Amino acid sequence: MSNIKLIATDLDGTLLHNDKSKPQGFEDFVINHPELTFVIASGRQYYNILAQFPKAASRMVYIAENGGLVFKDDKCLFSNPMCDEDIRASIDRFVEPGVSTVVLCGEKSAYMLNSASDDAKRNASLYYTRFDFVDSFDELDDRIIKIAIFVEGYVADDYYKKLVDSNDRITYILSGNCWIDIANSTVNKGEGIRVIQEILGISREETMAFGDYLNDVSLLEACEESYAMENAHPDLKKFCKRIAPSNEDEGVMQVLNQLFG
Repeated sequence: MSNIKLIATDLDGTLLHNDKSKPQGFEDFVINHPELTFVIASGRQYYNILAQFPKAASRMVYIAENGGLVFKDDKCLFSNPMCDEDIRASIDRFVEPGVSTVVLCGEKSAYMLNSASDDAKRNASLYYTRFDFVDSFDELDDRIIKIAIFVEGYVADDYYKKLVDSNDRITYILSGNCWIDIANSTVNKGEGIRVIQEILGISREETMAFGDYLNDVSLLEACEESYAMENAHPDLKKFCKRIAPSNEDEGVMQVLNQLFG
């Protein structure tokens, strides 16, 4: 695959082990292959993603908040914020003690209510480095890109299947066993990678991607060489060309080493 110039990978369940650690040698691989541009495409906050890669951060491009933000060289190249009406409606609907709560994900920081459960706070702390706990979501000085719903009891799959909404401005994406993401219907990782392809002058045919969950569908569809992890959601595997070994077996690194040495 000597024509590949751009390689995008999801983080959780894809590049990272289940304990959230990086595969050994990934940053060195990025540094040692300057002919390749690497993209981290995640539902996580940009600042959280950046902190994961202290050695190779400046060598990569970042799709954050499932495609709502694109960063390169610490500059925001693309942003797709939600409107106030949809933010307010989502807060009113999904802040339900004992059932679900929300994280408002902005360009500057992420925000969760002080009243949220300890489990919600613990899970959210894994994905947000700039994180503020507030008594109210009123009058936040930020542009909200995404709303993450934390579903208590790790039953997001069942909760997701019951969601019905007639608002065509927004979309719901299942992004983990306790998380569902809300964003503008035009936000997805596929749009993020297309922004990067256009900026860098790299085609779909020159792009490869790895993913594991349903928020990676658009990313895989936007890339000629698409890999779902062995541990991926069964429905995601329908949208990929190939299957990589599991994240626990460092499948991304196995494929990269095999193809690029």
